[in-house]
Amino acid sequence: MVGSQGFVPDPRNEQVKIWLNGELVLRSEAKVSVFDAGFVLGDGVWEGLRLINGRLAFLKEHLDRLYSAAKVLAIDIGMNREEMARALYRTVESNRMHDGVHVRLMVTRGIKITPNQDPRATISGPTIVIVAEHKEPHPESRERGLVLVTSPYRTSTPDVFDMHLNTHSRLNLVQALIQAAALGADEALMLDPYGHVASCNATNFFIVRGGAVWTSTGRFCFKGITRGHVVELCRQHGIPVEERDFTLAEAYSADEAFVTGTFGGVTPVATLDGREFAAGAAKPVTSRLGSLYQDMLSAECAAGPH
Repeated sequence: MVGSQGFVPDPRNEQVKIWLNGELVLRSEAKVSVFDAGFVLGDGVWEGLRLINGRLAFLKEHLDRLYSAAKVLAIDIGMNREEMARALYRTVESNRMHDGVHVRLMVTRGIKITPNQDPRATISGPTIVIVAEHKEPHPESRERGLVLVTSPYRTSTPDVFDMHLNTHSRLNLVQALIQAAALGADEALMLDPYGHVASCNATNFFIVRGGAVWTSTGRFCFKGITRGHVVELCRQHGIPVEERDFTLAEAYSADEAFVTGTFGGVTPVATLDGREFAAGAAKPVTSRLGSLYQDMLSAECAAGPH
């Protein structure tokens, strides 16, 4: 699979152990009830993390976002941040993992007495799953750049569906990706309710115009942790950066474009709706930010106790 979420298959993943409510079980034995709120409704929150040099990158920021979203949704995780961190490290250490690993942490409301919407029908504590896999981004994604198409599906306002909550409910994003895939694209670019560029279905979107980096205001899209770090890197290294409204026409006429995400880091975009960007294959700003972000990751995950 190629794309912002594309990865190189690794046969070691067939034997990994998965954390399931405090127990480590083989992948083939990891099962969740059909009455689980995550299965019935997509009622849960999640985080994706990377293990580099034995350390989970930006763990505090990921846990802050997880616990904040759980509080908003009135989900009692039942573990504090320190306990959750220990569970994450126990999972990767039990699998003898050290580098090149992606971790998916998922928390749902738990098991329901009947498959309905009412959270008061929950009869268990939360379901907590940690899936750690040997997983590296597919190199072709970065080498050739992503192909994007614009979807008619929009991102939503917070009163309809709050994109700042990292929840399991992502149907509009899935629908956008279905359309993009049918057109041979890697990912879908989505507009906000007012017609401004918001984000892609799984990543945050940036353009470069005249040496300046633009990304959306973040009002109508997930405000990714990698997104925030790239904005921070721009400011630290004298690269003009703006979080602003901009149009699809301004994206078409940009010099460069790239997306950001925990798994892929900084990934260049080759075309948008069939249009190539003015800088062509060079993409000097994208390349520089990609290198700066890798340096940030290396510093974050330098050797030492976690």
